[in-house]
Amino acid sequence: MLLYRYIIKAHIGPFVFALSVVIFLFLFQFIYKSLDQLLGKGISTWVITQLITLNLAWMLTLAVPMAVLVATIMAFGSIASNNEITAMKAGGISLKKLMIPVLLISGILCYMMIRFNNDVLPEANHQARVLFSDITRSKPTLILEAGKFSEDISGARILVNKTFPENNNLEGVYIYDYSNPLFKNLFIAEKGSIGFSSDLKNIVMDLNEGEIHQYNIQDPVNKYRRIKFEKHRIILPAEDFGFRQNTDGNMMRGDREMTSDQMRIITDSLELNLNSTDGNYISNLKNIVNELAGLNFKDTIYKLDQSGKNNPTFDSLFNIYKKIMTLNQSKQSHIIFKQQIKKQIDAYSVEIYKKFSIPFACIIFALIGAPLGYKVKKGGFGVAAGLSLLFFLIYWASLIGGEKLADRGLVSPFIGMWIANILLGVFGLYLMFKSS
Repeated sequence: MLLYRYIIKAHIGPFVFALSVVIFLFLFQFIYKSLDQLLGKGISTWVITQLITLNLAWMLTLAVPMAVLVATIMAFGSIASNNEITAMKAGGISLKKLMIPVLLISGILCYMMIRFNNDVLPEANHQARVLFSDITRSKPTLILEAGKFSEDISGARILVNKTFPENNNLEGVYIYDYSNPLFKNLFIAEKGSIGFSSDLKNIVMDLNEGEIHQYNIQDPVNKYRRIKFEKHRIILPAEDFGFRQNTDGNMMRGDREMTSDQMRIITDSLELNLNSTDGNYISNLKNIVNELAGLNFKDTIYKLDQSGKNNPTFDSLFNIYKKIMTLNQSKQSHIIFKQQIKKQIDAYSVEIYKKFSIPFACIIFALIGAPLGYKVKKGGFGVAAGLSLLFFLIYWASLIGGEKLADRGLVSPFIGMWIANILLGVFGLYLMFKSS
C-alpha cells in the first residue's frame, strides 16, 4: 500500500503541471483565433471573461487524457532513472503490479470525465453559443473586420474600411451582392450602419452617399446600370449569421450541446420514422401483390377478347399498373430519404460514442505511458511532452478520421470513435508485456 501511495504521489505533480500547460496552450490558441474579433468592439471585459470560461470546458476534455500520458511517462521515467523499478523487480514486484494504482486512478478520471462530458460540457457549449449570439446581436459589426472581406452573410461579400467600437456605424462600405443569379450588384457607400430587423431574421444595412453598379449576366453591355443615391437600405438574410431560433424563442441545440440521453431519444425517434417509412413502402408493395394474386388471368384474357377495354377486370389491371408505376417513382425518393435519416442517426451516434471514447483515452494513455516511461528512463518534461504529443497526434488523427468515415457511412459510428482506443490499447498491452 505504501508503494502504491508513492507511485500515485509521483504522478500528482506532473499531472497538475501537464494539465496546466496543455490548457494554457489551448487557451492561447483560442485567444489568438477568436479574441481579436472581440477586443476593441466595445464589449465589456466581464462578457469576454464569461466567453473564455465557458470555452474552458472543451479544453479540459482534451487536456485531461494528454496530461495523464505526460504524467505517467514522467513519473515512471523518473522512478526508472533512479533504478527504483529495478529494485522493486528484484523484490518480486513486476511492472504490471506497479501499474495497478495508475490504472485505477485513470479509471476514476475516466468516469469523472464521462460525467463531465455528458452533463457539463453540452451545457457549457450551449451557453457559449448563446452568449456569442447575444454579443453578435448587439454588435453585428463583429462579422466585419476592417480591411478584410467578410463572407459570413450568404449571398454577399462585404468590405469596410473602418468600424467603431461604441456603435454599429461603418465607413468605406463595399458590398458585392451575388444572391440573384441574373444580376450582380456592387454597392459603394462612404458611410453606413448595420443592424438586425425586429424578428432577427434579416440584417439591415443603411448606406449613405454612394453608388450602385448593376451588372446583367444575360446582357452585360447594354443593360449595365449605375445609380447614385444619398440613402439606400439593403436587407440580407441572417440565417447563416451564426444563430437560429426555434418557435419558443430559444436557440436550438446542436449535437454537441446535448447529453447522450437526449441524443438517444432523437435517434430512437429517427429509427421509428425510418422503420415506419419502410413499413409503409412494404405494405404498399404487398397490397399490389395481393391484388394481382386475386385476379383470374385466364378469365381476364377471355373477357378482354370478348369485350375489349370496357371489361372491369381490365380496369383492375390498369389500376394496379398505375400503382406499380407510382411506387416505382417513389422508390428513388424513398432511398434518398432513408439515406438522409441514416446520416442523421450516424451523426448523433458519433457524438454519443465520442462522449465515452475520449475519456476512456485516460486508461489507454496510462497503459502506454507506464512502459514507455520505464523504457525511456528519463523523467524530463521535454521527453515526456514530445512522446505525449506524438501519441496524442496519432490518437487525434485516428479520432478525426474515424469521425469523418462514420459521418459518411463508410464505417459504423462505434468503429469510427473507438478505433483509436482499440489500436493504441493493443499497442499499450504489447509494451506492458514486453517491458515485463
